[in-house]
Amino acid sequence: MSQPDPDAWRRQVRQWLATVLEPVPAPESTAQAADLAVFHNLPEDEERLLLDRCRAYQRARFDAGYQALTLPEDKGGAGLSAAHVAVFAQEESAFEVPPSTELISVTVRLVAMAVSLFGTDEQRHGHARAFLRTDLLACQLFSEPGAGSDLAALRTRARQDGDEWVIDGQKVWTSGAQFADYGLLLARTDPDVVKQAGITAFLVPMNAPGVEVRPIRQMSGGASFNEVFLSGVRVPDRLRIGRPGQGWEVANATLAFERTASGSGNRRKGGTFPDVLALARSLGRTGDPLVRQRLADLYVRAALRAATVDRVARTSAAGGRPGPEASLTKLMASELLTRTGQVAAELMGARISADTGEPGTFAWTQHLLGAPGYRLAGGTDQIQRNLIGERVLKLPPEPRVDRAPFSQLPGD
Repeated sequence: MSQPDPDAWRRQVRQWLATVLEPVPAPESTAQAADLAVFHNLPEDEERLLLDRCRAYQRARFDAGYQALTLPEDKGGAGLSAAHVAVFAQEESAFEVPPSTELISVTVRLVAMAVSLFGTDEQRHGHARAFLRTDLLACQLFSEPGAGSDLAALRTRARQDGDEWVIDGQKVWTSGAQFADYGLLLARTDPDVVKQAGITAFLVPMNAPGVEVRPIRQMSGGASFNEVFLSGVRVPDRLRIGRPGQGWEVANATLAFERTASGSGNRRKGGTFPDVLALARSLGRTGDPLVRQRLADLYVRAALRAATVDRVARTSAAGGRPGPEASLTKLMASELLTRTGQVAAELMGARISADTGEPGTFAWTQHLLGAPGYRLAGGTDQIQRNLIGERVLKLPPEPRVDRAPFSQLPGD
C-alpha cells in the first residue's frame, strides 16, 4: 500500500489537530511561571486528573489513526514512515497538547510497542490495542535493587506451575505503578543458562494477589516512583510475552524505545533554553559577556539536540526497532537538562535556595533536583556511552567475566 505524500498528509494532520486542541498562545500571552519539573510532583488527585486529560487526547489520536505511526499495519499501527512521524511532531508542537506523564509514555511508547512486536495475535488485539489507546495503563517492571545498569543480573524468579507462572521478587524505580493496570515484567525462568538467555517477559496485572506497591519519596517531595514487591504472584501463561527465554530480546527492544522516547519525547521535561534566556533577562544579566557566552553555548547544544532528533527520526526505517542511535539522543537529552540547570543556578546564585517571591526563580529547584534522575532513566549515561562506543564506533567491548550459567555466578 502506497504511503500518503508527507506534505498533503501534513495539511490533514493540521486540520485534525485544530479540531481537538487549542493553538499554542502567542509568546506575549504566555504565563511567566513555567512548569520546570523534570518529573511530576503532584498530589494523587491532581495526577489522576492529568492522566484523564492525557488519555482523552491519546484516545482521540488513536481513533483518528495517528497513533503508532511507524508500526506496521499488521501489528496494529499506521505503517507510515519516520518522515511522517517528524511531520506529525512538527504540527503537534503548534498546539497545546496535554502535558504527558511517564506512565502515559511507558504505556504507549514502550509496553504497547513491545506487545505489538512480540505478542500473539490475541495479545495484540486484547492488550496492545488497549495500551495504544490508553484504555489500559502499563508500567515497566525491569529494574531491581541489585540489577540496575546490569539488568541481565535480575533475580526476580518465575517458575511454571501448570498453565500458570508463580513470580517472586522485587522491582524498583517503577514510574506510575500506583495507577497502572499492568506491568511489563522481566523474570528469570532458567538459572542454568547464561544470564541473558534465562529471562522471560510477562504482563502482570497490578491488582493480582501478592503484588504490593510502595511509593518512594523523592528529594523534590513527590512520590512518582515506586518499589514493587511480588510474593507468589500467579500469572497465566497466556500473559507471557514472547517465548520462554526471549525476555532479553524483548527488554532490548523496549529499552531502545525508551531511549528514543527519553531523547525525543513531546512532553516538556524541566526548563528549556527560552526559560533560561527569560531568567537572564529578568535578572538583568544579558549584558554580561560571560553570561552571553554561557547562553550561546546552551543555545547551540539545544539546537544540535533538536537537529539530531530530527535526523534520527528521518533516517529510521519505518516500523523498525530503534538502534544505538537512540542512545545518542537520550544522552544528549540528559546532558542538556544538566547544563540547563547549571546555567540557571549560576544566574541566580543564592536565590535558587529560597523562595523570594520572584516569579520563575525558586521554581528552578524542581529542575535541579530532577535532572540527576534523568541521567539514570532509560539506562545510565555510562551505559549509553558503552552502547555508542561498541555499536556505533565499533570499539572493543568491555571485558566480560559473567559468561557462566547464572546459577554459577557469585552472589546467586
